[in-house]
Amino acid sequence: MHNYGIISLIPPLIAVLIAIRTKLSLEPLVIACVVGYMIVAKWGFFDAIIASFTKVMQNDLMVWVIIVCSLYGALIQLMIRSGGVSAFGHYMLNFVGNKRKSLMTTWLFGTFLFVDDYLNALTSGNTMKKITDHYNIPREMLAFVVSSTAVPVCVIVPISTWVIFVGKLLEQSNVVPVGKGIHSYLNIIPFISYGWVQYLLVPLVIIGVIPIIGKMKKANHRADTTGQLIPDNSEEFKVDVAQFDEAKKGSIWYLILPTSVLLVCTILFDLDALKGIITALIFTIIYFAIKKVATFKMLSESVIEGMKSMLFALVLLLLSYLLKNLGDEMGLTQYVIDSVEPAVSKQWLPLAIFLSLGAIAFATGNSWGLYAIAIPLVIPLAHALHCNQWLCIGAVVSAGAFGAHACFYSDATILAAQGTECNNYEHAITQLPFALISFAISCIVYIILGYTVA
Repeated sequence: MHNYGIISLIPPLIAVLIAIRTKLSLEPLVIACVVGYMIVAKWGFFDAIIASFTKVMQNDLMVWVIIVCSLYGALIQLMIRSGGVSAFGHYMLNFVGNKRKSLMTTWLFGTFLFVDDYLNALTSGNTMKKITDHYNIPREMLAFVVSSTAVPVCVIVPISTWVIFVGKLLEQSNVVPVGKGIHSYLNIIPFISYGWVQYLLVPLVIIGVIPIIGKMKKANHRADTTGQLIPDNSEEFKVDVAQFDEAKKGSIWYLILPTSVLLVCTILFDLDALKGIITALIFTIIYFAIKKVATFKMLSESVIEGMKSMLFALVLLLLSYLLKNLGDEMGLTQYVIDSVEPAVSKQWLPLAIFLSLGAIAFATGNSWGLYAIAIPLVIPLAHALHCNQWLCIGAVVSAGAFGAHACFYSDATILAAQGTECNNYEHAITQLPFALISFAISCIVYIILGYTVA
């Protein structure tokens, strides 16, 4: 890793600016990576990109992401084609009587899918869009509720894949003994300001306490006046599949049982989402075969098609990891922390951590990679300034949650777009004002905590 200083900010800035200018998803990431590796490797940038691509593909986390997301796509495909998603939507319409109730139901549904943000975004989006469509709610609004629930709930509920990851980092950093990582996370939860603020902001927006503003207001106007619920350029995220047998009525149990097995097994396997989805997928195929939902061949073909449906989202995720790897090679996180360290006091350290790392997370779209680099750096910094280490770690987790939620090409944004069949740029730009409101409130919270808890 080299320290390119302020130059390390150029690639992520290029990605954000081109995305805003063109409203495209894939191209800004490609251009940013090419420009970045031209800076790093000059005329050898082509070989550098291939080497970085190879490194990313060999990364255990990237392999895990590809497999888990592909299998989630397969399970969702089965639940849709069985008629389970449609039946659940029809069933819920008996209890959801208006726009607000449908969005509140989406928020509550997502709250119970706290085990993993990928599972949350894909399942909640695909399940609830039939209900919100019934009330003429634009997909951008649905995507906002889904995304604003998926990430926050995973960082503030102490049973999730995020908690496992951060807990392991705490053990590796010798903050807590081996095996105590998850238990120690309880000390961090009260200080994850952005998670709490964004999670609680959702119902306030739904009931109208916080008004709908910016491009989200335009999206709502478009839906009301033209009936166009899905924004333009959303074809890549489209999941349009027919039921196995249109003559057979689907059952809500075709959604409830697979989802329940997935949640329970993920928890039983020590929050291992991969083992959870494999078990749930096997259960679903056997269950559907016994119920004669479809032939075994049709079920297996549907699994393959479901995995294919995740291809575009996975390509975006791969490029976002490539951009994150570029930032690591250029020393982006180290540069920002080194710039902040001499300029802050104990009281202002939590805010400085949240602001600086939040900017990095927003620019790179990667949270877990940021945690792996930042947590070992922040802990000794907190000790040196005699600041509350749990507060400082909470600021790091908050920063990653903000980046995952607000970045135009983060995994959370991409998968919320995939789950709701909504162009990820339109999803990101419409929810950005609300993310910035939560960001500003979180900054105020960290100022207060800096003077009362630090």
